Amino acid sequence: MKTKTQYICQNCGTQYAKQQGKCHACDAWNAIVEETVPMSPPAASTISASILVPSITPAATPKPLQAITDINIHRIPCQDNELIRTLGGGIVLGSLVLIGGEPGIGKSTLLLQLALQVADTTVLYVSGEENETQIKMRAGRIQAAANNPNCYILNETSVTSIIEHATELKPPLIVIDSIQTLYTPYLDSPLGSIAQVRATTSVLIQYAKATNTCIFLIGHINKDGALAGPKVLEHMVDTVLQFEGDKQLTYRILRTLKNRFGPAPELGIYEMHPTGLREVPNPSAVLLSQRDTPLSGIATSAFVEGNRSLLVEVQALVSCATYGTPQRTSTGFDGKRLNMLLAVLEKRAGLRLAIHDVFLNIAGGIKVEDPALDLAICAAIYASYKDYIIPSDYCFAAEIGLGGEVRAVNRIEQRLIEATRLGFTRFFMAKKNNHSIDSSKFKIHIQPIEMITELMAYFEAHP
Repeated sequence: MKTKTQYICQNCGTQYAKQQGKCHACDAWNAIVEETVPMSPPAASTISASILVPSITPAATPKPLQAITDINIHRIPCQDNELIRTLGGGIVLGSLVLIGGEPGIGKSTLLLQLALQVADTTVLYVSGEENETQIKMRAGRIQAAANNPNCYILNETSVTSIIEHATELKPPLIVIDSIQTLYTPYLDSPLGSIAQVRATTSVLIQYAKATNTCIFLIGHINKDGALAGPKVLEHMVDTVLQFEGDKQLTYRILRTLKNRFGPAPELGIYEMHPTGLREVPNPSAVLLSQRDTPLSGIATSAFVEGNRSLLVEVQALVSCATYGTPQRTSTGFDGKRLNMLLAVLEKRAGLRLAIHDVFLNIAGGIKVEDPALDLAICAAIYASYKDYIIPSDYCFAAEIGLGGEVRAVNRIEQRLIEATRLGFTRFFMAKKNNHSIDSSKFKIHIQPIEMITELMAYFEAHP
């Protein structure tokens, strides 16, 4: 078979005719490697037949939408409620789930724990990174998981051999750790290359759809925190989950980035213990710090992630700039949006922030993209600037516009219910949100505001 040489970026999959130092598509340096690919690769049907993957469907024919009958999606029961939430209600048979995260964050522990917890279901755990002894030792530490006698361990990296064993065992659930360790003998590309990842994933998709098997794939991430390998990999799978968290802390966040069988984004929170991952039934209590001494520059906000409303603590520190250019540092929040809010406070509220350093932190190591955090961030920055202590029973949820106006956010009733459940007594929100709800239903005082200056005036009137 004739072959040719291509130069492919291992970060995004862009192909080049010659060697490049920097990828112009993703701006990654030294990520372009030389790969040998066949000029006429074998057809997908030929590959499928050779590795015992049956035909998915007969010849497809177009049919009217009304003629398609509704079929209930069958899901495998699981004891992990946080994983069930992020998957949209359970493990769907015939689906491919990709889980990414930093090394050592707990991806293998999460899926091994899942394999041990699924009762009365045969599970094939395929590992290309650890041997059987290492997996057995980790399983022994997971005391919270049941001992599943139908959990089989396979040390293999050839996708051909994996399909052969799976065809013989017929497990409804397969775990692959990790997709970057698999290879197909039909390609001469090195292990973990773009071509190998794309080809092996394609074969696994064919097997999953043909045999109605759910396959979990563990994927590595690059230095920017995105899933490594070709971007098409995320389009091929049905669900993409991101496992996040600071390895120095005990809490882990499982975030849904894509889900064809449920809402996205969703959020699941775990606590890492020596005996495995434990579910956190009340995440709001975890994200709110437990402190006895009142401090300035701290505000609480209600944000929505998927179908869940959570409360999170926003911490701000404003200090005089030591150097010529003031610093703007944000952890867990978009830095560009922070700069916009600082400009609004400078222009509309009269705070001289151009000569101050501003540091912002979202407590708990969580990343929040909900614009409802804007009001709490402005309140925390103002409180730190004026050395004002915001009462710990105040909660904020509103978006801030460039004119300093306080804009309404969606699902305000859900936010109010969560704040009331945790004992907050005053809720600051947009005046337009107040028109759309019945405040008498909530046992919390609602404080509607229209402009950001009204919030500053309220703080000055209640020192």
